[in-house]
Amino acid sequence: MLRGSSHAKVDDKGRLKIPALFKGYLEETYGRDFFVTSYNAEFVRLYPMPVWIEMEKKLVASSSLGPEMARFRSVVNYYGQSATMDDQGRVLIHPTLRQKSGTNGGVIVIGNLTYLDIWNREKFESQVVHPTDDDLRVLSDRGI
Repeated sequence: MLRGSSHAKVDDKGRLKIPALFKGYLEETYGRDFFVTSYNAEFVRLYPMPVWIEMEKKLVASSSLGPEMARFRSVVNYYGQSATMDDQGRVLIHPTLRQKSGTNGGVIVIGNLTYLDIWNREKFESQVVHPTDDDLRVLSDRGI
């Protein structure tokens, strides 16, 4: 599983060097191909391609008439592109997405079990919200 977080940098050419914390697991478990996107342009979401293909299967199986599905597909495709990790462990982030999300320079890479989220470090740290007592009760009710 992809867990934890690591500081990283997006270089001047827009390539994220995937932190060693995640790189080995990603290559071994999923390979080197990714779908790099966002659903809100606040951050970048890096899906290993096998994970993204499973998501696409769910999208295909859902009604395409719902406005929610149409908006989701439009946004993830507008910001998204396929990318392959190079031999140095770098993955290109689409220029439009980099600009909108502010993911140039210092970033924080966060493991989310089957995908990674990449945030502008300052933006993420300024809006971190810790779980409330109500959040913790809901988690407890779910056995977590």
